[in-house]
Amino acid sequence: MVTSPAQIGVSAGALQRDALELRGIFETVDETSCPGRLNFHMHTLHSDGQLAPESLIEQAIRIGLKEFAITDHHTVSGFRKAKQYLEDWQWKHPAPIQRQGKQKGVRRLPRLWTGVEITSLLVGVEVHILGYAFKPGHAAIQPYLHHASPRGHDQQAEQVIASIQAAGGLAVLAHPCRYRRAPEDLVAAAADYGIDGIEVYYAYDNPKKWRPCPKKTPSMHQLAEEFGLLKTCGTDTHGPHLTRRI
Repeated sequence: MVTSPAQIGVSAGALQRDALELRGIFETVDETSCPGRLNFHMHTLHSDGQLAPESLIEQAIRIGLKEFAITDHHTVSGFRKAKQYLEDWQWKHPAPIQRQGKQKGVRRLPRLWTGVEITSLLVGVEVHILGYAFKPGHAAIQPYLHHASPRGHDQQAEQVIASIQAAGGLAVLAHPCRYRRAPEDLVAAAADYGIDGIEVYYAYDNPKKWRPCPKKTPSMHQLAEEFGLLKTCGTDTHGPHLTRRI
């Protein structure tokens, strides 16, 4: 049985303001967005990445990112460290945080969104689902923030998607072409479960200079269009540089 936002006692209007704003940002994503302007998939040493959260923030500022998310596996501890460091940086180097629709020409610091990557089962296949803009203290997301893959009922993709959304967030299927089942099957199933988007722009071949995979991106774009899903982008950084995966 899937737990709905109503059953958890969520006020959708109160919790989803951030998600609505992030949805608007995702609607602007195209093949040129990542890695210089937007990046919604990266890891720190709080899961399986090499970057300390503080170093990640320094790189994000240096690169000139506008909007980004740390998506460590099953934890937001790296996000919390990064958030604190960004706030400290802003105090020492006064500048406003990026806000959608604000005037151009004003130096702004990048905006960090809550994020997590969750190992799930979708039509019997292990996949990764990204959660964004959720409230990290909300009860619905807690089973997925214990530094370990969920099990049983909590591992089912339908439940993962519902829990992210119950916590006020957006759910996105990560790198749909990296699994043991055709992306067409997986995206269709995820869409049936109410997923918000798929990671369309992804460098499956890990080039030295990041760019969306030219072979797979068109078909992922088409799938997103077919099912009315948001299109996201990210480097899936695990190494020392935010501009590539490893």
